[in-house]
Amino acid sequence: MKLSDRIREFVFQEFIKPARERGEGTVTIRAGDVHSMMGLSDRIPAVCSALGTNKFQEMYQVRLIDRKGPTNASNVFFTFEV
Repeated sequence: MKLSDRIREFVFQEFIKPARERGEGTVTIRAGDVHSMMGLSDRIPAVCSALGTNKFQEMYQVRLIDRKGPTNASNVFFTFEV
């Protein structure tokens, strides 16, 4: 499995799915948190890329409603409608 696919699956399992189960309408995910939780090293651009694609939105039926922060950094915040 490619790293980008692993990142998308991890974010779904750890953030999207639990938010849906709690009945939340949105969830905000910090790229640096994903990077750290997955034990990655120097892969922040991969995290930002994986979360910022239409593929992630289509795979998990979410909609990116806000992205704040620099292009590729730990403090990029993605807010998805779940």
